[in-house]
Amino acid sequence: MTTDAEIQSALPALASGNVAVITGGASGIGLAAAKRLAAMGLKIVLADIGGARLDEAARAVATIADDSAVLAVATDVSKPDELDRLAEKAFGAFGGVSLLMNNAGVGNNPGKPWENRDAWKRLLDINFWGIVYGVEAFTPRMLATGRPGLIVNTGSKQGITTPPGNLAYNVSKSGVKTFTEGLAHALRNEPGAKVAAHLLIPGFTYTGLTGGATEKPAGAWTGEQVIDFMLAALVRGDFYILCPDNEATRPMDEKRMAWAIGDIIENRPALSRWHPDHKEAFAAFMES
Repeated sequence: MTTDAEIQSALPALASGNVAVITGGASGIGLAAAKRLAAMGLKIVLADIGGARLDEAARAVATIADDSAVLAVATDVSKPDELDRLAEKAFGAFGGVSLLMNNAGVGNNPGKPWENRDAWKRLLDINFWGIVYGVEAFTPRMLATGRPGLIVNTGSKQGITTPPGNLAYNVSKSGVKTFTEGLAHALRNEPGAKVAAHLLIPGFTYTGLTGGATEKPAGAWTGEQVIDFMLAALVRGDFYILCPDNEATRPMDEKRMAWAIGDIIENRPALSRWHPDHKEAFAAFMES
């Protein structure tokens, strides 16, 4: 595992005393990130829907860092004014932010493409627009400091291979992928910018979104494993932080992604991996 000293030597943004803002920070990957970064000496701003879960998460992080180094801010990321308020509180309390982790998300399935418009909008407002609003609120402030910074947006493999089952979620995470790619390009071309963007692509992870599971499934990674992998990938300079899990190796993921883009190149039916006329060909491709 990459040591804290190696991480902080390679990534000045994660130096002890710097500030990390984490949305969706009350559970899962977000809480795992908060605890890991607090142990590295960073000050932590936890953002999530207000209530007992956020309060409990803040207390848990404060057992690792000093109480004065942890700030919990009730935030609905679907509302741009609340992201602006989060930025104001973070910069006001700690004077700067070096890591923004736009991690908040929901996985509730609103149904078919022609159903439940309001539920579709709510999911997209959180999963996609919540990230856009976070970038809008924090990036100008982070750039203005002239200091090294990182923006990590949480995507999903479902935003790349788009499996049937939860189309709204796939759409939201496809948007996050495209948005974060464009954000990275814009930051690279911003004169004097020392802020970089990265796309976190978790595998099967046991989080608050793991529907119906009361304990970690054997095939899933923990949030802590995802964060350890993310930090090592950031040290390498990876933009696409593609996490494996206990069921899917990187070679498996690469083949699934190659097949998905092959639908366009080969002019196959949409989502041909699940099309009855192409299932055998897909299985043969995965075994090759």
